Amino acid sequence: MYIIKPTPEMKRHVPLLLMGGMMCCLSAVTYADEEHNHMTDEQPVMQMDASSAMQHQQHQSVPVRAELDHTPHNHHREHGGQMYQATSLENAWTVDDHGQGSASSKLKTWIGTDENKIFIKAHVEKAESQQTKTDAMALYSRSIADFWDVQVGARHQYQPEQQQDKSQWSAVVGVHGLAPYFFETEAYLYAGHDQRWQFSLETSRDVLFTQKWIAQPYFNADLVLNDQSKYAQKSGVSKLQTGAQIRYEINKKVMPFVDLAYAYHKGKKQTPWQMASGHEQGMLYAVGLTLKF
Repeated sequence: MYIIKPTPEMKRHVPLLLMGGMMCCLSAVTYADEEHNHMTDEQPVMQMDASSAMQHQQHQSVPVRAELDHTPHNHHREHGGQMYQATSLENAWTVDDHGQGSASSKLKTWIGTDENKIFIKAHVEKAESQQTKTDAMALYSRSIADFWDVQVGARHQYQPEQQQDKSQWSAVVGVHGLAPYFFETEAYLYAGHDQRWQFSLETSRDVLFTQKWIAQPYFNADLVLNDQSKYAQKSGVSKLQTGAQIRYEINKKVMPFVDLAYAYHKGKKQTPWQMASGHEQGMLYAVGLTLKF
């Protein structure tokens, strides 16, 4: 261990060293205080700048919000006001048990909204060695419940084999909709001249084998409640047809099909203008094409 003895020169330099250390401490304290004051002065400026930026942004967003609030909105379209349209055309060639053939076309088209629609339905049939028969309806359809519409309109029938009253008009009222288990159903009541009161029912359902092959069992019936016309039909179940149509959907617009059905026709009653006829029944075989637009 060594002991260093202070020399006269070291004693002279000690006060200078002490004074230098004190000056360094004072300088450090002064610098720290100035830095603190500088930061304190900048903080309100930064807060003021941030506040000004927020206010400026709010002032800019007000016109945009006001512009959005004044943008017109089409509520009519949200509440079922959008227009839709659909058309289907079914062409078929049918042969009965006796080999008698007939060509037929069925047109169904409608246009309207979810609540209000206009329907046009037409059926044209031309049997071999006979003239062409037509049946057309124009209906106004109004939605009354989910999947159900009430319909009113007029029906026109043209029967060329009759010598008189070839054109017949009837008032129509009925319902159209989707019955339980997805049976599409149409039921109509007809009122015409000569106390002609008739009722018709058509119902069918799609059964999917695959996405392309679909079977459609169906049931159609015409009921004569009263008929005092010159070419009256017998009262009761005048016509009945039930069967199944199997179609192949090439796409959603082109669908060829085959049809196998049982048909019953009660016949005509005796009047001064026609002879009575008995009932007819048998199988019907058809092939055709359905087009949808």
